[in-house]
Amino acid sequence: MTVRLVVFDCDGTLSDGQAAVCAAMDAAFAAAGLPPPDRHQVRRTVGLSLPHAVRRIAPDAPEHRQAAAVEAYKAAFRRSRLDGTLSEPLFEGVADLLGRLRARGWVLGVATGKSDRGLKSCLVTHGIVDLFATLQTADRHPSKPHPSMLETAMAEAAAAPRATVMIGDTAFDMEMARAAGCRALGVAWGYHAAGELIEAGAEAVAATPAELEELIDG
Repeated sequence: MTVRLVVFDCDGTLSDGQAAVCAAMDAAFAAAGLPPPDRHQVRRTVGLSLPHAVRRIAPDAPEHRQAAAVEAYKAAFRRSRLDGTLSEPLFEGVADLLGRLRARGWVLGVATGKSDRGLKSCLVTHGIVDLFATLQTADRHPSKPHPSMLETAMAEAAAAPRATVMIGDTAFDMEMARAAGCRALGVAWGYHAAGELIEAGAEAVAATPAELEELIDG
């Protein structure tokens, strides 16, 4: 029996974490003695591993300040999680989509630039962690668009590239899927424009979870 695997990005695809990311990056740059980051640029780096994101936002900053910003970001995110102010709501319709896919025999996974702790916290908070058979994060892989996350997800699920679909909202996700030999589908409710996703290799870009479901099954 062929294993059908669908792997989702998290921030910008499953959940809307942009406010939390921007707030943590603001705090991180202040703590590291760097000028306030441009929020548009911050949103465009969502999906990359944290060190890569910081380097893109502040390419001219000294390495020691970039490293300080990375650690300060982790601390800021951890504080918001512990004090209950962290907000990462699921996009409307996503939870129902996941349940329907599982019911039809799809194996579900996540490939994200979040940490292990951050991803698990998000999925547990929304009561969906048990839906996923494989979880891949920046803690154990090179940053997207390197295909390592997808390759490991496929290995853990015993799925072939031709039976695997990567779902994401950024060009990094689409490029990763193409590098791994998988199908690539974009979503329009995240952080990169639909045209960028198509240019990066997306077969199509869904405007709603219902449309995404049709594309996955197609």
